[in-house]
Amino acid sequence: MSGARELAEARGRRGEGLAAWYLRLHGWRIVGRRLQTPRGEVDMVARRGRMVAFVEVKWRADVGGLDRAIDGWRLRRVIAAAEVLAPRYVCAGDCWRIDVLLLAPGRWPRHIVNASMNLV
Repeated sequence: MSGARELAEARGRRGEGLAAWYLRLHGWRIVGRRLQTPRGEVDMVARRGRMVAFVEVKWRADVGGLDRAIDGWRLRRVIAAAEVLAPRYVCAGDCWRIDVLLLAPGRWPRHIVNASMNLV
């Protein structure tokens, strides 16, 4: 792996750790991390009561980059992966959704709840 790729990977893992911390502070329990499927990847699965959130985490070095961190193509891949993973994490009577957490240094995380509703 190249040095730039290793650095990006380390930053991504740090971002996921901060996202988990943020979610726990808001009452969520992390039940899965870095889950690969043939249809894509989900960074994190969190549960709070009967709600299960499949969470995409995006870390950028500057706040300006956050606005371009998630697009329709990336979000559709997360949705496809969540559909594969849902039988493992979602029980009868549960609700589930796709959330996005955007992080940058020196900023409080921006939590986009039910991000899949923003797809046109």
